Amino acid sequence: MPMTKKSSPSGRLPVPVQLIERRIYLIRGQKVMIDSDLAELYQVETFNLNKAVKRNRERFPEDFMFQLTAPEAKSLRFQIGMSNDGGRGGRRYLPYAFTEQGVAMLSSVLNSDRAVRMSIVIVRAFVRLREVLASHEALNRKMQQLEATQNDHAGLFTIVFEDFQRLKQHVVGEIQKMKAPRRSKPRIGFFGVGK
Repeated sequence: MPMTKKSSPSGRLPVPVQLIERRIYLIRGQKVMIDSDLAELYQVETFNLNKAVKRNRERFPEDFMFQLTAPEAKSLRFQIGMSNDGGRGGRRYLPYAFTEQGVAMLSSVLNSDRAVRMSIVIVRAFVRLREVLASHEALNRKMQQLEATQNDHAGLFTIVFEDFQRLKQHVVGEIQKMKAPRRSKPRIGFFGVGK
């Protein structure tokens, strides 16, 4: 019986990187993921994810995780269509946002194979997003350089055009002088002296 090569579970991605990239938000100038999105990816309840984080709070300093303010949560709810907080089944607290480092730390506190695999995929999504942004920044710099060069050339063209206009005015003036009727010069010498 021929042997077929099976792909290892760790080699397969549980979720496409592109799907994760859409769940990375820019809040307070940092790229973050929200606790409910992470809980869905890790296949745990948001409450349990946050409970595990609270039990290990020393592993999550402010640059790893922070809680959103009410205006940030409201803005995010409008942007991505999160359910309203409060009421039956709704959130009773403001969401937490995890940076790339916080996501990496989550795999150690959740302590499951899925958490480890998902953390790898999520960190790859952060890295890919950083690369895309860097390429956009490089393209933006090139466009700015091109614009500056174009402005320099426009300045040079303006100088050349002004010089051309002055030269044209001078040439036109000289041509007009040549075309103007000449005054007759008085003759010098003796006239009418008979021969």
